[in-house]
Amino acid sequence: MTWSATARGAHQPDNTAFTQQRLPAWQPLLSASIALPLFFCAGLAFIGLGLGLYYSSNGIKELEYDYTGDSGLSNCSVCAAAGQGRAPPPRCSCAWYFSLPELFQGPVYLYYELTNFYQNNRRYGVSRDDAQLSGLPSALRHPVNECAPYQLSAAGLPIAPCGAIANSLFNDSFSLWYQRQPGGPYVEVPLDRTGIAWWTDYHVKFRNPPLVNGSLALAFRGTAPPPNWHRPVYELSPDPNNTGFINQDFVVWMRTAALPTFRKLYARIRQGNYSAGLPRGAYRVNITYNYPVRAFGGHKLIIFSSISWMGGKNPFLGIAYLVVGSLCILTGFVMLVVYIRYQDQNDEDEEDE
Repeated sequence: MTWSATARGAHQPDNTAFTQQRLPAWQPLLSASIALPLFFCAGLAFIGLGLGLYYSSNGIKELEYDYTGDSGLSNCSVCAAAGQGRAPPPRCSCAWYFSLPELFQGPVYLYYELTNFYQNNRRYGVSRDDAQLSGLPSALRHPVNECAPYQLSAAGLPIAPCGAIANSLFNDSFSLWYQRQPGGPYVEVPLDRTGIAWWTDYHVKFRNPPLVNGSLALAFRGTAPPPNWHRPVYELSPDPNNTGFINQDFVVWMRTAALPTFRKLYARIRQGNYSAGLPRGAYRVNITYNYPVRAFGGHKLIIFSSISWMGGKNPFLGIAYLVVGSLCILTGFVMLVVYIRYQDQNDEDEEDE
């Protein structure tokens, strides 16, 4: 049987411009007059944006302090030595004194930073139960196997919240004090601890289980806290809107970092007389030293930082744009030289033809 263009078979598409792919289409011919301006324009745009990002990042002020306590470099070394080799370490307090010669422009953000802490480890990253964290009663009593060895307590009770991420919750605390007059008393600077977690985490992913007789403690009855915790999850805060699985510090910690050195937001300073920033003068940060990092060779820092239109300090983004823009312009010049070098040869070939 011979095939005919006029005889339409069962599996033959309709003879239309769309099914037969005869629709008009634009097929660009990238000549030198088109490609070279594109490279130069893209390069200039990237360099301009990179310069803006880089100088904006450099304009952000930061003040950081390493309070790990190594080699007696700070008064936190006593706390570091007391907690060496003890799990969990004993409660200890230390302080950081510093002075500001001028106004630290607000709003001021307070971060803590950890180094050499691999939250991106595969087994660490999956050691959680999202169904339990969403407040399902069945998951509260039966944690998933991925939480092991922090799935059940030594007494056989389900751990809530289960998993290695929750068990390693950062539990240092900070308070900031300001000395208005030299030799005068210190007054506490209010720290805004609300709204530090991602909106989707706090309002969607994390939920407390249903209350039992109006009590969150009864909802967690029959569960055990993680081994490294000093108190159960329903006592993380006296504020009923900031305790349990919806505690802001807990939600922030549960969003794991991609790199071994990371920062997490602790508080904002934007209330009262400090809405414009931290005025010049002497300050003291009281540190409750609980979190051990020396066992894995890590460091912990406290950081005060301002922000700009691009967010926090991030010089890498500006440098990346500058590098890409420079490569585009360099590529444009190379293509321009090649075009000029071989243009005459192409013209001679066309004349010979």
